[in-house]
Order: sequence, then C-alpha cells, then structure tokens
Amino acid sequence: MSSFSSSWLTSPSCNLIDSSSSTPNLILQWLTFLFLSPCPQRVLISALDSLVLLSLLAFAAYKLYSRLNSRGNSSSSITKPLLQEKDSDYRITFWFKLPLLVTILLALTYTVLGILAFTQTKVASWKQIESLFRLFQAIVNIVIVILLVHEKKFKASKHPLAVRIYWIGNFVIATLFAVSAIVRMITVSEKSLEISLRIDDIFSLVNLPLSLLFFVIAIKGSSGIHVIRISDVVVSTYRSISTDRTLSPYAYSSFLSKTVWYWMNPLINKGYKEPLKLEDVPSLPLDFRAEKMSELFQSNWPKPEENSKHPVGLTLFRCFWKQLAFTGLLAIIRLCVMYVGPLLIQSFVDFTSRKDSTATEGIVLILILFAAKSVEVLSVHQFNFHSQKLGMLIRSSIITSVYKKGLRLSSSSRQAHGTGQIVNHMAVDAQQLSDLMMQFHPIWLMPLQVAAALALMYSYVGIAVLAALLGTTIVFLFTLYRTKSSNSFQFRIMTSRDSRMKATNELLNNMRVIKFQAWEEYFGNKIQKFRETEHGWIGKFLYYFAVNMGVLSTAPLTVTVLTFGTATFIGMPLDAGTVFTITSIIKILQEPVRTFPQALINISQATISLGRLDAFMSSTEMDANAVQREENCDGDIAVEIKDGKFSWDDKDENVALTVDELVIKKGDHAAVVGTVGSGKSSLLASVLGEMFKISGKVRVCGTTAYVAQTSWIQNATIKENILFGLPLNIEKYREAIRVCCLEKDLEMMEDGDETEIGERGINLSGGQKQRVQLARAVYQDTDIYLLDDVFSAVDAQTGSFIFKECILGALKDKTVLLVTHQVDFLHNVDSIMVMREGKVVQSGKYDELLKAGLDFGALVAAHESSMEIAETSDKNGDDSAQSPKLARIASKEKESVGEKQSSQDQSKSDKTAAKLVEDEERETGRVNLKVYKHYFTQAFGWWGIALMVAMSVAWMLSFLAGDYWLAIATAEDSSVPSFTFIIVYAIIAVVACIVVMARAFLFTYWGLKTSQSFFIGMLQSILHAPMSFFDTTPSGRILSRVSTDILWVDISIPMLKYYLATSRELTRLDSITKAPVIHHFSETISGVMTIRSLRKQNAFSQENIDRVNASLRMDFHNNGANEWLGFRLDYMGVVFLCIATVFMIFLPSAIVKPEYVGMSLSYGLALSGLLSFTITMTCSVENKMVSVERIKQFTNLPSEAQWKIADKSPPQNWPNHGTIELNNLQVRYRPNTPLVLKGISLTIEGGEKVGVVGRTGSGKSTLIQVLFRLIEPSAGKIIIDGINISNIGLHDLRSRFGIIPQEPVLFQGTVRTNIDPLGIYSEEEIWKSLERCQLKEVVAAKPEKLEASVVDGGDNWSVGQRQLLCLGRIMLKRSKILFMDEATASVDSQTDAVIQKIIREDFADRTIVSIAHRIPTVMDCDKVLVIDAGLAKEYDKPSRLLERHSLFAALVKEYSNRSA
Repeated sequence: MSSFSSSWLTSPSCNLIDSSSSTPNLILQWLTFLFLSPCPQRVLISALDSLVLLSLLAFAAYKLYSRLNSRGNSSSSITKPLLQEKDSDYRITFWFKLPLLVTILLALTYTVLGILAFTQTKVASWKQIESLFRLFQAIVNIVIVILLVHEKKFKASKHPLAVRIYWIGNFVIATLFAVSAIVRMITVSEKSLEISLRIDDIFSLVNLPLSLLFFVIAIKGSSGIHVIRISDVVVSTYRSISTDRTLSPYAYSSFLSKTVWYWMNPLINKGYKEPLKLEDVPSLPLDFRAEKMSELFQSNWPKPEENSKHPVGLTLFRCFWKQLAFTGLLAIIRLCVMYVGPLLIQSFVDFTSRKDSTATEGIVLILILFAAKSVEVLSVHQFNFHSQKLGMLIRSSIITSVYKKGLRLSSSSRQAHGTGQIVNHMAVDAQQLSDLMMQFHPIWLMPLQVAAALALMYSYVGIAVLAALLGTTIVFLFTLYRTKSSNSFQFRIMTSRDSRMKATNELLNNMRVIKFQAWEEYFGNKIQKFRETEHGWIGKFLYYFAVNMGVLSTAPLTVTVLTFGTATFIGMPLDAGTVFTITSIIKILQEPVRTFPQALINISQATISLGRLDAFMSSTEMDANAVQREENCDGDIAVEIKDGKFSWDDKDENVALTVDELVIKKGDHAAVVGTVGSGKSSLLASVLGEMFKISGKVRVCGTTAYVAQTSWIQNATIKENILFGLPLNIEKYREAIRVCCLEKDLEMMEDGDETEIGERGINLSGGQKQRVQLARAVYQDTDIYLLDDVFSAVDAQTGSFIFKECILGALKDKTVLLVTHQVDFLHNVDSIMVMREGKVVQSGKYDELLKAGLDFGALVAAHESSMEIAETSDKNGDDSAQSPKLARIASKEKESVGEKQSSQDQSKSDKTAAKLVEDEERETGRVNLKVYKHYFTQAFGWWGIALMVAMSVAWMLSFLAGDYWLAIATAEDSSVPSFTFIIVYAIIAVVACIVVMARAFLFTYWGLKTSQSFFIGMLQSILHAPMSFFDTTPSGRILSRVSTDILWVDISIPMLKYYLATSRELTRLDSITKAPVIHHFSETISGVMTIRSLRKQNAFSQENIDRVNASLRMDFHNNGANEWLGFRLDYMGVVFLCIATVFMIFLPSAIVKPEYVGMSLSYGLALSGLLSFTITMTCSVENKMVSVERIKQFTNLPSEAQWKIADKSPPQNWPNHGTIELNNLQVRYRPNTPLVLKGISLTIEGGEKVGVVGRTGSGKSTLIQVLFRLIEPSAGKIIIDGINISNIGLHDLRSRFGIIPQEPVLFQGTVRTNIDPLGIYSEEEIWKSLERCQLKEVVAAKPEKLEASVVDGGDNWSVGQRQLLCLGRIMLKRSKILFMDEATASVDSQTDAVIQKIIREDFADRTIVSIAHRIPTVMDCDKVLVIDAGLAKEYDKPSRLLERHSLFAALVKEYSNRSA
C-alpha cells in the first residue's frame, strides 16, 4: 500500500492501477487515485474549465445569431445585453473589487506557472501537459475578468450562474489539490519529487483560501455592485430597519459568524444570566419576515390557465427551490465525508499492529480523521439549521396565505370549512409541512448512502456483501409496506382531530349558554368521544410505529450477523480491522434505514396536509365583481339592485333572495321590515356582496359600513374598537360616543374607554356591545350605513335617543339602510321595504304602505295592539308621566346631579389597574422537577419508572455484549471457532431484538396512557372553571393547549444548563406567541362581514403578519440556539476523539490491543453525533416538557362550586312553588372591581310574571347570571322555595331553571340535536314544541325535517329563527322558573305577540322573570322591576307604577312617544 501510494502521488501517469489485482481494497485505491493523483486532478479541473467556456461560448453565439436575425425588431428581448442594464444608479463595493483583483492575480500566476512548467520540468510528456494546463487556467480566469468588467458596465447585482457554478466546482477540486499537496509534503522526500509538483503543492496550499473566498462569493451570488433605483422607496425603509438595534444579529453577521453561530452569543449570554422576556428576543432578519413570504407565495401562485391540481405544493416549490437545493448540497457534502472515518479504522488497526509504523503516518491518519469529521459536523448542523429555517419560512407563507384566504372566503365556503378546521390548517398543517424539510432529502439520499456503504463493504468482505444487500432489501420492503399502511392512520388522526377541535371551539365560544343549561357534561362527553376516536387512531399508529422502530433498531445487528455468517461460511478470514470497519459502516447505514420510514411518514403527513390546504386555498371566494362599487360617483343613487337573484350556496344556486328593483338615493334613510326569516339580513348581505349573485346587477356608490345583528367586538380596548385603525380625532370620537349613548357606560367602567373588552365582548352587556359597534361604524364616517336591527338589544329610552341623535342626527346626510322590528320609528324614514319569503313584496312611504294594507298593515296592526296598554296609561294625566325631568331620568344625560356625582365617586374609588385579559402565564427558569414527576408517574407511578429504566439498561447491555464478543473473537490470539463465533453473536442479536421490541411497546403504552390522562384532566378542569375564567382567557390560549401542546404530549415525548436556559425560555415564548395568531384568526372569521364592509382586510392581514413575525422570531432563535449547542458539542466530540486516538495509537500494543483500538474507534466515530444527540434529546424533552407544564397550568384551574353535592341535593320536585327571595344581593365581577348590583332586596312570589326593565348596562343580565350562579354573590342571599341556592350543587340549580339567553346560540348539528341536545324527548314532543314556537312550517319545509343541518354558530338560520329555536328548547323543558333575557329582541312585533301569548298559556302557573326592551312585553306582567345603576329603583305592579311619578311611567311615555 505504501509503495503504491507514493507511486501515484508522484507520477504524472494516468494509468497506475493494476486491474487484475485481487486486493479487497481495489475500489478504495481507484477512488483515491482518481481524486488525489496529479493527472486525474488536472483532467477534472480541465473538464470543468471546458464546460464553463463552452457554455459561455454557446450562449454568446446564440446571442449573436439571434441579434443578426432580429435587427428589425428592436424590442426583441434577445437583443438585450447578457447582463441587463437598468435605469438606476450604482455603487461599487469591496466585494466587487476583491474578486476582480484576485482573478487578475490568478490569471497572471497561472501564466507564470505555465512558463515555469515548460522550462523547468524534466519529464517531456509532463512538460507539455502541465504548461498547457496552466495556460488553459489563465485563459479561463481572463474570461472571468472580462465577465466581471461586463457586470460593472451593465450594473448587474448578481454574478452569472455559469461563473458561480465554476467557482463552487473549483473549490472542491482545489481542496483535493491541497490534500494531495499535504500528503506529498509529509510522505515524499524532496529529492524524489519532480520540481514542478513541488511548486504545484505550494501553489495549491496558497490557492485553497482563495478558492474558499470564491466559493463564499458564489453561494452569496451578489456581485458587490449595489444598485440604487431612484423610484424604489423600499431602499430607505430597508436601511432604516436594518439599522434597528432589535434586528437579529444574523442579518448583518459575517460569513464566519453565521458558519459557527457566533451571532447567537449575545442572546445565549442574556438567557443564561436571566430569564428571557419577549422584548429580549431580536426581530427577524428582513428576508425572513412574514410580509415578504406572503408576497412571495402570492406572486408564485399558479395562474388559472395552468390548471394545477396541487397549487400549494407547486407554489411552495417555486418559492423555495433554491433553499431546498442548498440544503441538498449540504446533505451531499456530508455524505461525501461520512464514510472516511470507518475507512480509517483498518488503517489504525494496521498501524497499531505493525512494528515498523512511523509517527508521521499516525499524525497523517489523525489529521485526515480530524478534517473529515470537522467537515461532517459543520455540514450536519448547517443542514439542520437551514432546513429548520426553510421550514419556518414555509410555515410563515402558509399561515399568512390561509389568513388572507379566510378574509376572501365566500359565506358557504366559510361554513363548509368551519373555524376549527381552518385553525388546524394554521396550527397543524403548516407545522407538518415545516417539519417535512428535515426529512425531505433523506428520501433521495438513501439509495446513494446504501450504494456507497455496500461498495465499501464489498472491498472488505467481497461476495458476502450480498447477504448485507439481502438483509437491507428485506428491511426496506418491510418499511415501505408498513409506512404505506400507516398513511390511513395519519388521515384518520387528522380527521378526528379536526372534529375534536371544532367541538372544543364550539364549547369555548358558547360556554355561557352551556353553563346556563348545565350541559357541561354533555359537551364534555361529546369532546371526549371525539378524543377517544382520535386517541384510538393515535394508539394504532404508535403501536404500528413501535413495531417499525423495533425492527429498524435491530436491523443493523441482524444485517451484521448475516454478513459475518456468510463471510465465515465462504471461508473469508475476519480480523478486528475488517469486523469493526464493517460494523461502523452498518451503523452509519442505520441512519438512512432509521430515518427513511420517518421521512416517508412525514411525507405522507405532508401530502395529506397539502391536499387539505389545496382544498381550502381553492375554495370559492366572495366575488369581488358581484357588486359594482364606485366612490365619489356622480348621480343621486347610492344603492341600486336590478333583477337580482341571490343564494347563500355557491353551488346549488338555490334562490334565497329575489330583488326585482331596489333604488335608494343618496342621503335617504330606508327601512327594511318583515317577519322572522323573511330575508331582511340577506338583503343587506346582497348589497355588501356577501351572497352569491346568480343574476342581476348590484351597484353601490360610496363607502360602506355594516353593523351586524349579532355584535362583533374585538378583544381590545373600547377606544381601539371604535377607532378601528383610524387615527384619533377627539371631537369626532366624542360625538360618536355621545350619539351612541355610551358616555354613562364609560363613566361607570374601571378605565373608561381604555377598559379592555374580553373575547367576543364577553364583559359587556348585549346593548353595550351593540352600541360600541354602532359607534365604530359612525366614527368610520362612510357614505352608506347598513344597520341590521341595531335596536334589538337596547332599552326603549336608549333606542329613542340613538334613533334621534344618531340615525336622524349624526347620520342625517348619510345613506342608511336600516333593518328593524321597531315599527314606531318608521314614520321618520324616507322609504320602507316589506319582505316576505326572500322577496320585497311592498315598498314605499309609511302612509302609502299603510293604505295598501297587506303585509305592512299586518305588522303595524300587531304593533298597535301591543301598544294599547301603553296608550291607555297616558290618560292618567300629564303630571304622572309627562314631567320632562322624570321622563328623562332613565336616559343617559338627565340623571340628577347628586346621583351622577355619587356614581362617579363610587366608580373612581373602586377603580383598579386590573386588566381583563391578563398576559399569558409563563414559568421561568428550569422546568420544575415536579413537572417531570407529574409526567413520568402519571400512568403507573414509580413502578413504571423503575420498569422503563430496567428495560433501557437491558437494551444497552444487549448491544454492548455484541460488540465485546466481536472484539474478543477476532483478536489475533483468539482461538474461538468460526461456528461458535457466529452462533453466540446470533444469540446475542436475538436477545437484543426481543428487548428492543418489548421496550418499544412498553414506552408506547405508557406514553398513550399518560397523554390521555392529561387531556381528560385538562378537559375536566376547563369544564369546571368559573365563567370569569372564560371572560378573561382568550380561546386561542386554550386552543393552543388542546391542539399543539397535546400533539407534543401525544406523539413527540413518547418517541445543559448554559444552552438550555435560553432554549427553554425561547420554547416557552414560542408557545405563548403562537396562541395570539390562532386567537386573532378566530376573531377575524367571526367579524369578516364587518371587516370586508369597511375594506379593512389589509389592516387585519398586517396584524396577522405582525403576530406571525412575533411567533417566528422565537422559532428562528430557538433553532439557532439548538445548532449553537449541537455544533459545539459535536466539535468537542471530534477533538476528544482525535486526542483519544493519539493516545491509543502511540501507547504500546501491550496496553491497548489492536482489536480494542478498532472497537473504540467504532464507538468514537459516533461520539460526536451521539454527544450532540443525547444533549439535544435531553433539551428537546425539556422543551417539550414546556407543553406538559402548560397543560398542567390548565389542569389546576380555579374551579367553580361542585356540580352536585350528594348530601345537599334539593327534592326532585324543587322548585315546586317558584318563590324567589333576594336579601341585600351584592355582586361584582371580579375582586377589586366596582359592585354591579348594589344591594337588591325583593321577593317574587311563585307563579308571578315579573318584567325587568332599565337602561342598557344597568345590571339586568347580571341579575340573571347571579341567579344561575355564573357569578357568585359578593354579599347577601338568594332563597328559592326555602333553599339558599349557594348551598346546593350548580347542576342541581341550573338544570331546574329554564332560560332563553340574550344571544341565541345554536350548535353545529341538526335541528333535533339543537332543540333536544340530551335526546330525552320524543319526536312528537319536539314537533309540538316547534309548532308552539312558530317554526314548524319552516322546519317541515326542509327535506331533512328534524335532521336539517345547523352549521357552526347557526349561521344558516336567521337570528330571529335562532331565538325561536332557543324558545323551543324551553317549551320542551317546562321548568317551574323561566328566565327570559330579551328573548324576543330579534323578532318582529307580530311574532313577539304570538310568542307572548304562547308563553302566557303554556307557562301560566310558572314563575317568569323577563328582561325586555319592548314595553308591551312587560305591561301585562304581575310586577315590574326597574333597575338603574345596579339598584332596584322600583318594584310594583305596572298599574301602580303608572299612577305615580315613577321611572317606569317615564319609560312608558318615552316609548309611546318615541316615533313622534
């Protein structure tokens, strides 16, 4: 071997290998000769030079030919220069001058070397080859100089691709030249070396750093010519941002800093010293930000004519193919050097066993080992970092694009997908595609790795490699079959997870109603069933995976047994060097064998995710051209519809609304009236373009604002909700607050207009929410206002004030289209449209329609009959009700000065800095050991831990036993027979297989049991949490725990201080910053009609981008911290390996035997990766334990009172009379906040009908909540039929009451499951209930009858119909006490009168407490309770209150005169 090496190192010959040689090292000899011998090296670089020159020459010839053929066509693109000239200025930087200067020097040097070779070389044949080679090199560099000058002339910001490829290839070959030079310098004496080769060696070492410089420049691509476009505004923005101190150091770090992650040091240091806070983490580099990714994704989306079946995958490939190719290059570099270590084992064993070994040989071997392992370590961690970075960019692109798509979805598409499923697209599908980037390249690299391994094994064991090939093939076929089968599990898991997330989202959104009805157990069981289905599929998948991993873990051992057994059988001798070289190669082969199935699984998951995303991203969008929008247009028409037919479904074109002709002039106030379900809200939606237009024309002239029937409020301050992105104009803002009657409400709130509103406006009353969103619309100052029943949730006085001050005042010059059931306001509008069954059946002015009769006449008649009592009451005289002061007492501004002052003083004294939605709880420092104990002992206690440790120890010992047996049996002085050697090794392998399989099953079962236990604990904790928890916790925060965190605990966890301190905090911050992305999206989908009507899509998209950037910056720096640690640990392992190797090879063989050198090296080669893997896994487990920590936070939530108390259950017939006593009842929402109810004392006798009235926000709905104990009394008692309700279980209390809440809530399912969720009533009873609540005809008309679909939130039913369905539930329940919280606010007077009649008949002997804004609704009650500012101001019969100066009398008068 030594003589052969020196011959090819020093000889210019290109034919030195003896093909007939039978040595097993033939392949290795050929490889080393091809890459390290002078002649083949020159052939390689000459081939590269020729390719570059030919490509440039061909392109230039093509340009010239095309230019000659297109002289007449000056605009032809082919006539343009090779490097495009741009209308711009430019600046030459150091990075242009440096390569230009170096290339000129190289050209001169090659010329000189060519001349020296011609004059100094003694061998004639080599003289011509070397001199021509050097001159050819000089020509290539001269051509590159010309191209660089060309770049300057045409201001090219990038180097040509051909030149960049040349520089990359040149660096690889220059490295080979340098390696040959080092070996020659060490092993060949100067006398026996040709002088030209000695000069060549010196030049090769000098040239290596220059080639590295060009390699870096090629990777960067930038020419160093900084182009300054005059019109490019982005430049100034870029500069201002790039100088930002908070920008990640990565953005401006040097190449070396990025190579070794030195840029992470400042953050690592800070994280080590103290727990990191959000503001400590730098912002993302500009090129990685979500806005750039969103634009990139959009610009690469396939055009319609491309007819792409997989648009998301194609777009991602177009966006990121360069990054994908770069990570592939890193993977190839690693592949090239990973087998150097095993190949050196034989050399080290031979070195230690020979007596004539020299120190120089040992040092060379160690240097080669060090260089190879260094390149491997660097390439591995750069691959990891860039793959994770690429995954991060893909996740960013997906999330922002899904969000933007959500803003564009049509109504039917939005209902079809549902909020829960779309949240999964953002939380799960985007993550699956992100994770794929780490597993993508192993798929195509696997055949190369296996081929290289088998080729190397062949050189050692010859034909016995066929056994290894057979074993590997069987393992792969097994893996492919099993992975294909696991695809169905993946799909089922994701489908069941979607269902669970939808149900969870529904639970969180409607928790108040669920608690009112005591349905927590029903909905909890519903979620638990979905979870059990999901958990069942996860279990099947993980057990399937456990078998796979058991087989794959033992496959290398099995393949080794087969290989050595075959080699022994054919009589091939096995020594220590051969044995441990083979085992090391097979261990390396274990990586592709192990990662290949995981890569296939990830690809199958990603394929499913891509399919889901394709379906979502290809969903029907709202047709932007359905409505012809014009701003600042001429003419006097504001809204016009002609021959319009509209549908809520994009596909079946079922006509839901027909408008033959509708014209509303600028400045007109038009009203839309009609019975429940007649199509009033649909008419507004058609004007906004929210419905699918089948035919006709819709034209809107001016900007629009929409106020929805169901209030949509953001989780922000009241001021932020009203401003809605516009700058503050204090006068305009105060006027909006005044006309919407919000001034008194703000005075009573803790922080005024800076008070934070909970999710979905949960801490505001229905009327307050309605007025806040109306104020938002007024402040936007648009041309056209579409108001959908804005008076339904406000009391009579407030409604009158808003109509006069807002509709007829602030909006007097605006075009208003008002949907309303308040017939008494219709005198004052310019036109009225009457709707029935989706058509405008009448239109005109009030008097015209009244004369015509028909539908409008019926509505007015119903209203007038309901007003008779109120009108009669006026005859009691002016003194009783017409006092201006009294008539205005319940109204906002007219409160007496003394009362107002005391109210303000009380409010101010109770104010605190309490924040409604607190920042998310985050632990700091190490994950508490109690979290680990909680996780590991959750399933089987300490015995489980003991068993797992025992199995792990047995697993390690079984593998160690095999290697020790190999060392003993292959020692030079060993007398173990070949047959015994193989039999013992095979037995050890069988034992290892059994132990590994048992361990895999045990760990899987333990992980599954633990995760299910956590989920059930968290679900029960959430279900038992008090309502205040849901008021102050955004649903996104809960959803992130039941989606991402549970996903980690389900799958990831079963399968060092300095670094860990930073990584752990970054993981916590990453988890915290993901929740706002999900929450913001859920909020956006709920209010998408409002957002689109005000054209605020861009502002909301920017908010989404900001939140995504906040989340990704944690992700990016977390990945940086991982690789910072991994690189340093692996490099320490390399250094340690080389130092240990020095001792092993230079100590006497009596101390360290050759076979133990081989075994030690086979372990040592894996040391660097193992050290990094062990620490990274430790850190990964701790990072994933953050999920356990977060789940644990939600398993220990403060609980509301017990649902049932065994020894305090009320009698079965309780309440039997329905008597309610309130004794000094005081209520506040949270500690340190003002009292909402301030000491109410009264008695409601059994069977009485009590109407509760008062202005919006006075405490009416709070009274209902405290009677159901959604809020516990701060002081006082509530006694019902002799039982203090605070002493009994919550379900015993709530299940005995009936309630129709303020906001009608329907759940996804059918009519049957909504009216009878618990399934305890017969079909006959359900139909009878539907008939009584006026819905029988509507439901019977549907083909599915009781199985008719109800989508998420009941969006396919009108608000009025939803309220009637809620009424139907109560009809079935027939509770002794019934609470109605504005139960008929969204129905017309006609339907209201019918419902009130039904309630009087069906609930004649029941106690009814009814909150109402319609005075006729409470006029026939036995008593009326007037609540004002949390006090019971009046409580008596309506007739008695009308006989004296009372707030109620003033209220009645206000109501009867409101239309005047």
